[in-house]
Order: sequence, then structure tokens, then C-alpha cells
Amino acid sequence: MRVLSGIQPSGALHLGNYFGSIKPNLELQDSAAESIYFIVDLHALTSVQDAATLRKNKHDALLDLLACGFDPEKAIIFFQSEVLEHTELSWILSTVAPMGLLERAVSYKEKIQKGLAASVGLFTYPVLMAADILLYGIDTVPVGRDQKQHVEIARDLAIKFNNTFGETFVVPEPKIRAEVAVVPGLDGQKMSKSYGNTIPLFGEEKAVQKAIMGIVTDSKGVADSKDPDTCVVFQLHKLFLSVSEAKALAEQYRAGGLGYGDAKKMLFAAYMDHFGAMRKKREELERHPEVFAKIAEEGARRAGVIAKGTMQKVRKAVGLL
Repeated sequence: MRVLSGIQPSGALHLGNYFGSIKPNLELQDSAAESIYFIVDLHALTSVQDAATLRKNKHDALLDLLACGFDPEKAIIFFQSEVLEHTELSWILSTVAPMGLLERAVSYKEKIQKGLAASVGLFTYPVLMAADILLYGIDTVPVGRDQKQHVEIARDLAIKFNNTFGETFVVPEPKIRAEVAVVPGLDGQKMSKSYGNTIPLFGEEKAVQKAIMGIVTDSKGVADSKDPDTCVVFQLHKLFLSVSEAKALAEQYRAGGLGYGDAKKMLFAAYMDHFGAMRKKREELERHPEVFAKIAEEGARRAGVIAKGTMQKVRKAVGLL
């Protein structure tokens, strides 16, 4: 089984990225026959249009992924823009993509409402994402629930292409971990860089603490019973806990006597404990930029071999060969 997932370097990676994408893919890295994980810098151009910022974000994202445990011996890790077949296939798929299919894309409407410019690139974002998936003959695509529609669009385009030009693409299936599919942000919405409600993955310790202490809560006092099912602090804290530990903590919330200030301090301690070793590994990697540069270069080479093979079939199917 080959699996693929990507992450957008539109800002510093955060807790939602870790539990919604990075951690599930680390688990697949050990169980899948071949795991592909890439930094989707072409997608990032829809929101980041400053060259220095994008370069820094890409650099930091690769460091973060390696620090979290991605192993280039087990997984192919690369930058999307370094495999040119992504853009070529995106164009070819766009010639068979129905306008109505893209007009129904929820993410486009949501991003416009949040203030992103209504560019052609933003509108055709799902086509490039479909190309990302279909290039590699992916069986399974691990995504959060909010990305499920993008995989469904990739399925639709694969089927449309196959029906038009003959069987060419593997039709992918989404894999969703329901318990962490959507990680809440500081304000209770989905944690997202575009919403400005994130907890940085490898930010300065004080910045992480400030973010956690700023989580929005209701006005209940220390002695009051609190509902763990609706409390953002608890929903984030339980991500670090076993089932039995989360159950015990939920009982503390309901019993009263646990103030939000102390609950946030407990979350901060759990956060720093979980990421402590990873933070040290990242600091070590940053001192050796030649190491992770070679990892990205080799990853692009390995990904390119697969992508070129797919594009040979695509070009032949459509008549370009």
C-alpha cells in the first residue's frame, strides 16, 4: 500500500497540523509499503506572496517534519515544486474538470469569506491537489474531515479521466481519523493558520505558553462543574492522554474544583513534555542545514521517478505522445 499526504507552508506548523496530519502519517510510515509526504509550496502561493517568507516557511516545515520523526529511509519527503509533473498533470486534469464540481468546493467559499483574494489559483486548488494524489497511484489519502471533499474531487476527476481516455489512474480513498480529524483552535473553531487561532508546534516556550493561556473559555468559576465535551482546553489536553487518563480528567472537570487557569497550566505541561525531545532534535538539525537539504533533494528525485512514470501513461492516453 502506498499512502501520501502533504502540508502547506503558509505559516508556522501548529498543534492541529501535528495531530491532524503529521502524527497519523508517522504511524503510516511504519505500516505502509511506501509513504510519501511532501511540502505543498505551490499551494502556499495562494496565500503567501512574499518570496522570503515562503522560503523560510518551507525551510521550517521540513525541519519540523524531520524533528517530529519522519524518516527518509522509510518515507519520501520533498518539496512539491521540485517535481514539475505536479503542474503538468494539474493542467491536463483541468481540461476535464467540470466547472460545477469546482464551484461546489466548500474550501474555496470559506477562504473567500475569510478574506483571501478570489484568484484562479485558489479556485483551481482542488485540481492541483488531485494531481498531487493521482501522480503517485495512491490507494489511501489520510486527511482531516475538512479535507475529505478534496479527495472526493480527486476521485471524481480520476473517474472522469479514466472514462474519457481509458483506465489510467488509481481511484483513491480518504482515510480519516475521526477522533482527531478536526483539532480546535484557541477560539473553538478549527485550528488554522488562516484563522490566527493556533498553538505553534515548535515556537518559543513563552509563545506556546501565551497561546495556551489565551484559550477562550466560559465564565465558570473554580468550584463550578465544567463540561469537558464543550471545553476547548480539555479537547486539546485529551489529545496527549490515554483513554483512561482522558476519562479521569473529564471527571475532574465535571466534579468542579478545577479552574481554567490550572487546567491550562496542565495542558502546557503536557504539551512541553510531549514535544520536549522533538524540540531538541530540531535544534540539532538546524545546526546542520546540509543534511536536511540533501534529504529534500533525494526525496524529490525518488518522487520524480514515480511521477514521470505516471505522466508517460497520461501523455500517451491524451495523445501528447
